[in-house]
Amino acid sequence: MEVQIISKQMVKPSSSKLHLLKPFQLSLIDQVSTTNYVPFIFFYPKPCDSHIDGSQFSNKLKQSLSKVLTQFYALSGRTRNNLFISHYDEGVPFVEARVKGRLSDFIEGTGEVPELEALKQLLPCRPFCFFQDYSALPQLGIQVNIFDCGGIALALCCLHKIIDATTISCFLKTWAAFSLGSNGEIPDPDLLEAGSRFFPPMESMPTSINLKRLLFNEGRRKSRSFVFDANAIATLMFKAKSKSLEQPFRVASLAAFLWKHAIQASRSISGSRKPAILCQTVNIRRKMKPQLPDYSIGNLYLLPTTTYNSVGKDVELTELAYLVSEAVKSKSVNKYSQDLLRGFKTIKEQQTEITEMVSKGNAEFYTLVSWLNTLDGKQDFGWGKSSLFSIPGVDSHNPGFSDRFILKQARHHNSIEAWVTLPDKVMAVLEHDPDFLAFASPNPSMGKFKAKKQDSMAKL
Repeated sequence: MEVQIISKQMVKPSSSKLHLLKPFQLSLIDQVSTTNYVPFIFFYPKPCDSHIDGSQFSNKLKQSLSKVLTQFYALSGRTRNNLFISHYDEGVPFVEARVKGRLSDFIEGTGEVPELEALKQLLPCRPFCFFQDYSALPQLGIQVNIFDCGGIALALCCLHKIIDATTISCFLKTWAAFSLGSNGEIPDPDLLEAGSRFFPPMESMPTSINLKRLLFNEGRRKSRSFVFDANAIATLMFKAKSKSLEQPFRVASLAAFLWKHAIQASRSISGSRKPAILCQTVNIRRKMKPQLPDYSIGNLYLLPTTTYNSVGKDVELTELAYLVSEAVKSKSVNKYSQDLLRGFKTIKEQQTEITEMVSKGNAEFYTLVSWLNTLDGKQDFGWGKSSLFSIPGVDSHNPGFSDRFILKQARHHNSIEAWVTLPDKVMAVLEHDPDFLAFASPNPSMGKFKAKKQDSMAKL
């Protein structure tokens, strides 16, 4: 399969009055967030009754993108001094590419289908890489990949500086509404910037607050996709029950299962029993008083962290499920707000302690992200709903990305897909762990293939 870039341009907001808007203030959480692109790819087979080809559909997407950028104007600007976003007329890079191959090879798992890593051929930007200087980086990059059969892979790369999963989900819904000719206008634009009112930015950010050391550490890693069907999920929820946790939720149960087997695989390689730290992300828009709408832009989430330190015994699923659930329950929005507004003393001490433990090899660090109630990849831009929503993986070009679990809706009803990134050797153990594979099925839509990209224009 070959991917060839056909065109590249900057799409700007349709309104000519955005220069009159004041700069978009970052929140304190945005200021400490890492600057890396998070990728998403949505696959759309060409509808049988469609009278337009891929290029015409791409042009339609560009026109509606210009409209949605007028609503989400901050996503068209550039970050300045880690304080605000301005220059809304800079725009979003929009790339059109031709793909030699059939979309069905991706969706149905027939013929030569791609590894997670190879999906990066379809992206407009380099994902998962940390950018020290981000002043010139666009908040968003888009690439429309048109297959020989007429199908399309719509790929987005979102800079994590102000875009979390809820932000991009709401952006996609609004974009789809404009593409279908509906009214996608935001009801109360004043709430777009609400995050900075709850968590005001600091004029001078301490250099000691640096999540890069935690989220971008050394070592080669691999990404693999596993699917849990409804029966597996129900069984794990039952197994996760205990006197301390009588009704575990599916996210806590799956997180505990993934965490458990990652810990065991790591211990089998290292021969040591280190403490294992799990950091979760929890959307707080609905937890705020008053509640914030989904279109409030920014990284509006909690980061509850828990540590498993039972080094003298086997790893128990029930104990991990309790730790995962209790961490989320105990991390209240009010306490988080007070810690932030009071200053960085509490946050700095916690982050420094964890970073030192991990950097010295005295602890393992994992992150958990759930998109189950946020991103489903079902947006209809005029060609029906996507048949597959995928995430590219980490490879040798992104060796420093952290150990991570991402949960998202699978293609089949009531199933959940887990996108897992671990060190090479640890992943090799996990992929052959019979106890793990008794519940987790390797994603059949992700086989192996070799891809090359013909690109006269360098990636961002």
